Amino acid sequence: MSDSHERIGVVFGDASPTEFYFVTDENKHPPRWEYVLVKSTENIDGEELDVDVIAQIDTIYSSSMALSGKPSLETVEKIKEAGLVDRKVFAKARVLGFLHKGNVLHPRRAIYPGNDVFRAPENILKDFYSYPEEGLFIGHLITRQDVPVSISVRGFRRHLAILAQTGAGKSYAAGVLLEELLKKGATVIVLDPHADYVFISRRKDGSKFSDRISVFRTPESTGRYDEGRIGRINTYEVKFSDLSIEEIGMICGISERWTNIIKAIRKAIDELEDNYTPEELIKELEEAEDSDSLKALKYARTLSKIRVFGSATTDIEKLLRPKHISVVDLSGLDDRVSDYIAFRILSEIYERAETQQYKYPVFVFVEEAHRFIPHKESTLSKRIIKRIAAEGRKFGVFLVLITQRPYKIDPDTLSQCNSQIIMRMTNPEDQKAVKNSSERMSESLLSDLPGLNVGEAVIVGEVSRAPVMVKIRQRETEEGGGDIDVVEMLREAVKEAEKEEETKEDELVKEVERIRGMIEMKGGD
Repeated sequence: MSDSHERIGVVFGDASPTEFYFVTDENKHPPRWEYVLVKSTENIDGEELDVDVIAQIDTIYSSSMALSGKPSLETVEKIKEAGLVDRKVFAKARVLGFLHKGNVLHPRRAIYPGNDVFRAPENILKDFYSYPEEGLFIGHLITRQDVPVSISVRGFRRHLAILAQTGAGKSYAAGVLLEELLKKGATVIVLDPHADYVFISRRKDGSKFSDRISVFRTPESTGRYDEGRIGRINTYEVKFSDLSIEEIGMICGISERWTNIIKAIRKAIDELEDNYTPEELIKELEEAEDSDSLKALKYARTLSKIRVFGSATTDIEKLLRPKHISVVDLSGLDDRVSDYIAFRILSEIYERAETQQYKYPVFVFVEEAHRFIPHKESTLSKRIIKRIAAEGRKFGVFLVLITQRPYKIDPDTLSQCNSQIIMRMTNPEDQKAVKNSSERMSESLLSDLPGLNVGEAVIVGEVSRAPVMVKIRQRETEEGGGDIDVVEMLREAVKEAEKEEETKEDELVKEVERIRGMIEMKGGD
């Protein structure tokens, strides 16, 4: 079998089941992050079996005996001229595992020095990083564009986080996942604070990608894009009088222990007609004379800032549909309003799933997740997101948290995301948060993050058989929410300024001609 493999080196020095060193020829100098294969023997279920162990090059070194030490430039030049420069290239590789009956197992035995090292064949890597039935095609190996990479949709049951610094491509990667999940028939809800996903129903050339995608927005929202650009926008609103006393108390920040204040609100509601508004409740509390009503008024006034209440409550079933993506456009909204909408939608989703009123799995994408589940601050949506993170898998509600600030997210919630897609990240605090949240994120992988290019990612956790470094594939759908093209906008600004100058010159010429004409007329008189 090894005859068909490309031999690139030999194992030397100390080796373990998790890493080894090998020396290679300078003419076959493999790049960092290349995948290699070594032969080994493992005892599996009491049977000695030959296995192909896959490893990834972690570090590449080169050295020269002739140029060792600290020679002077003159000495180096003379050695080069004499043709005495010797080169030795060696590498350290981290072991990923070996395939056995469709599963990746970790070696229990050390790799033997003297064993040949081969460039990992394409067919073995494809088996290593593919899921024929449940796979979501996300991209290709960074060093091997001929090897496609899929992740397991089953791995989403333990939740997923997409983490990256601004501009590294996290929303783009999320868009790829949305395309793949829709093809698999998934029900997806996207909380979208920056309108990153509002164009996902159409392809880059403007043609339709899918009719099973809807965009929702509150009546008060200005939004980042108008309906002319997005297409049909559905209304999401809540009828205030449909809220329970408990919900009103939670929105207003009234503790369950403050029973007198809650009684004052209940009393005010009893005095109102059936279809009352927040403003009518506030007015009723203002007109009451008791001290508890005045205390309640202080909290109730916050309701006037939550501009999502309308004449009817949008049925959650309009968002929850099989093989369908519902994008909730929160752009242009105050944080308090976005927080309430997230709380309301996620609470209804969880209730439907827990009571089995909706039988299909629901994938919830939370963009800008640090705004909804901050580390120290409290938000309305934080409680329900933490509950979904802890128990959602029992009922088929799976989180995908997306953020450029991992250290600002509640660490308990982040640690519940057993799979992570991590892109370029240079902030030490964010790196530390990632390390603390994932036992699968080794120091070696962590050190690789600053070296990733835009669109490249490390994937770890239950969505992948082994840690994998991938170049995210091209999206089929149109992006939204991207940064403005500064250079192009400046070009347009220059053109506009030039037009203004030309207009001023034309006006000046006309004015001079007008004055000259008046002078000539007077001279003629």
